[in-house]
Order: sequence, then structure tokens, then C-alpha cells
Amino acid sequence: MDIVFSPTTELAAAIRDRKISAVEALDAHLTQIDRHNEAVNAVVTLDRDGARQRAGKADEAQARGEALGPLHGVPFTLKDTHETAGMRTTVGFPAFADYAPRADSPVVAWLKAAGGILVGKTNVATMLGDWQSSNPLFGRTGNPWNLQRTAGGSSGGAAAALGTGMTPFEVGTDMQDSIRLPAFFCGVYGLKPTEHRVSLAGAFPDPGGAPRSVRLISCLGPMARSVEDLALIYGLIAGPDGSDTDLAPVPVETMPELDLRNLRIAVAPSFPGFPVAGEISAAVESLAKELQAAGAIVEAELPKLDLHDDLEQGGALIGMMLEAAQPEPPEKPTPVSRWFEVLARRDRSILAWERFFDGCDALLCPVAMVTAFPHCEPGTPIEVDGEKQSYWMLPAYGAVFNYSGHPALSLPCGQDSNGLPIGLQLVGKRWSESRLLGIARAIDPLAGGFRRPPGY
Repeated sequence: MDIVFSPTTELAAAIRDRKISAVEALDAHLTQIDRHNEAVNAVVTLDRDGARQRAGKADEAQARGEALGPLHGVPFTLKDTHETAGMRTTVGFPAFADYAPRADSPVVAWLKAAGGILVGKTNVATMLGDWQSSNPLFGRTGNPWNLQRTAGGSSGGAAAALGTGMTPFEVGTDMQDSIRLPAFFCGVYGLKPTEHRVSLAGAFPDPGGAPRSVRLISCLGPMARSVEDLALIYGLIAGPDGSDTDLAPVPVETMPELDLRNLRIAVAPSFPGFPVAGEISAAVESLAKELQAAGAIVEAELPKLDLHDDLEQGGALIGMMLEAAQPEPPEKPTPVSRWFEVLARRDRSILAWERFFDGCDALLCPVAMVTAFPHCEPGTPIEVDGEKQSYWMLPAYGAVFNYSGHPALSLPCGQDSNGLPIGLQLVGKRWSESRLLGIARAIDPLAGGFRRPPGY
């Protein structure tokens, strides 16, 4: 058994069946971190001794015959934004360098209650504000496939840790493609659930107890090396938690077994006016042909929406939330009427996508306009097939669905001519995560699945 590259489901089963111990699982991951983290810089906080104590207690509990949770003895890391009791949570921001929360966020508490053993935290963009994971506290994270290229952001450390076998699963945050883009860049899987599906309580350090400002668009979701692992972790963290009052009490269903011959998939190799590398759009088209050959109904279709306007309105909505969170109002505050205008415009977009998904099971499209690019200063134009494109269009394909709130996941689909992973995006109807995961599992064998980067 290759412990550090085993799926979470298999690792948990091996511990449960006493093929390996929790201590052995932990030691294997710590060895992998020691071997590769200096170069990759994915893990930025490590509780080696505490994790070993918890692993030992997990083995003792199993020996006593105690009931085991679905993650019993499984080590894991978390993006350095989740509040974790006694373990620093910095978001790569110097003012939070020594901040150690007193309590776990609900998501962290649920993962621990399931038996998971938190080992450490992974690198992020400063205050989660970029699509590269670099900050003044810990420096930058390299891509496992090419250390001179970015792992993406803001969940870049999480994606790189997964790609290198340092952790079996992660939980990222996603306001503008921040789960799906780094998952794509590092060749792993990432799910952004429907908005208000997973608690945002404690998802950002808050030493002063200020009112939560980010209540829309942002989501928490699992990252892993298999669709089955996404489903496992999603099922553990989704649903009301007694803290985040925005959460919808929608039951989490079991991921269904689906036959491609019964699926209708809409396909968009690009969005109107959105740049995309030819190799990425070609990967969409190639997979669409394979789906059609396997019996799926494949249609080239998109709703009649101005997606550029959706991006602008989504940016405006984020800007107004951040404005409201400032300790002092700006000289010219945004009128309240503007807030309601943007929400009304958003409602129209949401309903248009919902009608679209009444006619198909999922949309297959790009995650981002380019594969992992060389490290650069934020704002530097990005080369896409020899042409300079705006840096700020990096998350465009994913941010459309942050704006609409629809569930979307990134899954690996081969490599480009530079040997870098290509990821494709699957999008479904709101509240349909389990079905979307079932569609992804049916498609996954045709897409190719996770591939281990050379050297790890």
C-alpha cells in the first residue's frame, strides 16, 4: 500500500481494518513532508508532536473497541484560513502571525469528530486575495509539476500538498475560483458547493469578534485526489451547524451511481469573449467526443447571459461587502440602492442558469484560461497562446459560478504540451452536489484521473 498517495477512503479503511495504524499513516505523511516541503513550501505550520499524540490515542481507542468515525486515524492538513484551536491561523497576513484561535471552526470540529488528525496548515495568498499562494510570512508555494510555476491561489498550498502526497484531503475556500483553479493547476480535484451549503463560521481569523462581512459568493469545499474522497469530505462538512444562520437545511444525499447513457451534458469549450488556451478548449472538445461515444447526449449550449456583466456585477458585490467591513466608511459610500440593484441583477442570472440546468444534467467547460503560469507579480499580464491577457481574467470561468452560487468542481483531464495538468469544470443545478459528484465519477475514467507528479 502506498500510504501517502492512497485515497482517503482507502486510507481510512486500511486503518479501520488494522492493515496499518494511525501512527504509521501519520509517520508516512510526516516523512513525505520532510522530504519535499522545503522545495514546494506547501505546509507552513506543523504540529508534529501533537499529531503523533492524537494518532497514538486513535490507535488506543481502536484497540479498546471504541466506535470509529469515517476518518478515524487519518492525518490531514487545512488551508491557513480556518480557525483551529491552539494552532495559528494567519491567512499569510503579518498582523495575524501569532494568532492562535481558542476554538475550532464548525468545519474543523466536524472533521476532528469524524476521527481526522489535524497535522498542520497550508499556504495561501495574503488575506486570500490572489490567484497565487505567496505572502510575507511564508513566501510562495511552487507547483509540484514545475516549481517555477504557481500552484494557484488562494488554496495553492492545499492543492500542492495534495499533489505531493503530504495530505490525503483538504478543505479550501472559494470566492473567485480559489478551490477549482489551484486544483486544476496541481492536477487534483476540488468542489465548490452551492452557496450556503457549508458553514462559513470561523472560516477566516477574527480576533476581535467583528460581524461577519462575507455572507455571499464565498464557499468552503473539499479538495482531494479522487471523486469518492470529495464526496466523503463534502458529506461530513455540509449542512447546518448552529453557527452560520445562512445555511440551508437541505439533506446531503448519497452520491448516485450514474450511467453516461442516461446523461445530457452541455459543453462549452469557451465562454463568449473569455480567453482560453487552445489546449484547454481542445481538452473540453475531446472529452465531449468521448462522452458522446459512450452514449451521453452532448450539446453545445449556454444560457443567453452576458457573462462579462456577471463578472462585473460579482466584483461589485464583493467590493460592497468589503466596503461594509471597513472600520471607517469611505468618503463616497456606495448607495444602498446600488446593493439592491446588484442583488436583483444576480437573481436574474441565477434563475437563467436554473432554467438552463432544467434541460441538462451538467455543463462541461474550462476552469481557467491557462494552465499553471510562471510565478509573477499580481497584475502582470498572462500569456495565453502567445497573446497577453489580463491577469484579472484568470478566475473568470470559475467566478461566473461564484456569482450564481451553483455547485462546480474541477477534475483532472490530462496534460498540456509543457507537461502541466489540465483541469476541466463540471457545473450543476443548485443543491445538486451529490448528483454532480455522481456525474463526475461517471466521467472520470474518460478524463484520466489523478496522476502522480514526477519525483514524488
